[in-house]
Amino acid sequence: MAIRRLGQILVDLGFITDEQLEMLLEEQQQRPGELLGKVAESMGLITDEQLAQALAEQMNMQVVNLSEVTIPQEVLNYVSEPMAQLYKIVPLSFRDNTLTVAMAEPQKLSILDELRNFLGYDVRGVVATERDVMAALDRYYAASGESVEALVGEMEEDADLAAAAEAMGEDGAIDLTSVEALADSAPVRKLLNMVLLLAIKEHASDLHFEPFEDEFKIRIKADGVLYELVPPPRHLAFAITTRIKVMANLDIAERRLPQDGRIELTVGGHPVDLRVSVLPTMFGESVVMRVLDRSVVSLDLNAVGMDATTLQAFRNVISKPNGIVLVTGPTGSGKTTTLYSALNELNTVEDKLITTEDPIEYDIDGIVQVPINPDIGVTFASCLRAILRQDPDKILVGEIRDLETAEIAVQASLTGHMVFSTLHTNDAPSTIARMRDMGVPPFLLTATVEAILAQRLVRRICTQCREEIEPSEGMLADLGLEPEDVADKKFYRGRGCEACNNTGYKGRVGLFELMIMNDELREMILNNCTTDELRDAARGFGMVTLRDAGMTQAYNGITTLEEVVRETIIES
Repeated sequence: MAIRRLGQILVDLGFITDEQLEMLLEEQQQRPGELLGKVAESMGLITDEQLAQALAEQMNMQVVNLSEVTIPQEVLNYVSEPMAQLYKIVPLSFRDNTLTVAMAEPQKLSILDELRNFLGYDVRGVVATERDVMAALDRYYAASGESVEALVGEMEEDADLAAAAEAMGEDGAIDLTSVEALADSAPVRKLLNMVLLLAIKEHASDLHFEPFEDEFKIRIKADGVLYELVPPPRHLAFAITTRIKVMANLDIAERRLPQDGRIELTVGGHPVDLRVSVLPTMFGESVVMRVLDRSVVSLDLNAVGMDATTLQAFRNVISKPNGIVLVTGPTGSGKTTTLYSALNELNTVEDKLITTEDPIEYDIDGIVQVPINPDIGVTFASCLRAILRQDPDKILVGEIRDLETAEIAVQASLTGHMVFSTLHTNDAPSTIARMRDMGVPPFLLTATVEAILAQRLVRRICTQCREEIEPSEGMLADLGLEPEDVADKKFYRGRGCEACNNTGYKGRVGLFELMIMNDELREMILNNCTTDELRDAARGFGMVTLRDAGMTQAYNGITTLEEVVRETIIES
């Protein structure tokens, strides 16, 4: 059934006139993205109670006055504070496996679906004013200070949970019915939901659930470093990993083989992909979830963190009609984000862009993206051959892993295509040696490779607690510097505060080393020069090394000397 328009409902209920509706619609056009009800309220045409009544009429829901309702604590326990705040909801009652929640935004139908996914119950909505919902959240949740620590404390004291886990017989024969019942229990769901929401809020990249002999660790990776949460009771390890496997549609009966899956969530209106990897270990199954939150990543070359000179040089290279551009660095150094940002910039109607990836991380409108599936023979090499028959202008190959893929990439470049790809090498000059070791002849390398970009990510100093420090002689020695070399320089660190979880760091920034090929470098490669000779020559032509880029960021007070030492190597 079609949903009636809110403006017409406001007129039908006698809250506004037809003339006021026309004025309201004109005003809404001046405020793109703002909802009609909010515009009407801000103009003083209706009250928040009238808006709630109209929304309830529109969505065929009841209206509830939260100030007249007393909510029992056991009902509040069904929804954690982060979830209630995120969705602007208040749980009201729970009966017949159905949770009733008061919503400030009932027109967002996805909220009910997301809550069903997270909570595992049927969820029914009623309407309340936004003012009432916010007041109820303050009243019921502010004092609770709910956290992972508090929830773990409750779970440790829960005798029923311990008895259920004991009865399940983790080491002997397993009753799958009782496994699912425990994995589906409210405390297990609640802990997992809270950890997921915390990870998404902290912009974490990975979640680790690790079983050991005497404990079950949960660690979150944010800004490239792992932080440990309060470990849940050891006897619940099996229930938590089973719950994750259920969410990822994996086989819960299979505990001897590694499994891979994915969980697709929508959190607060934006999609979050969780790639799940389950690995059998000595003490149970270890689970790692890679968090791909597409709303966090800005696929914009201006935002990746290159300095103006490097950025301009990189832009000039990627806009060439043919050739190969390689981005190198370890896993998690931002290679994919840089390449996608480049493709996003080149994504015009005039050019056909095709990518082949394992797996596809970001979905970009206007680019044809092909997932790799080695199980059925869809490899980078076979995909690349097929792509060349699709009349592409620019091609992204997720990774060059072998000679076959490298050869097809070279052939594609020679036949007039621009090819982008990634490799795992320490810096830009050593990429040439890596390609030669794969078996690509030097004459083909010099004919096709236009530029190599090496990159790393270092943590930014937290701006809230940044303070000036005097570097120790040991730290300077690690960087190959003497105290007199940095006499006129200032160095900083983060003291640690609430904003950065007492780490001293918040966010990350890229370090870039761009080696652009010219005739002299090509001549050296043809003469089989060493990596060190190539590096020295490239520096002579203006290449800034990763270490130098890191020192510049340290001199500018953006990162610390420790981070530069951790992420870069001294060039010999």
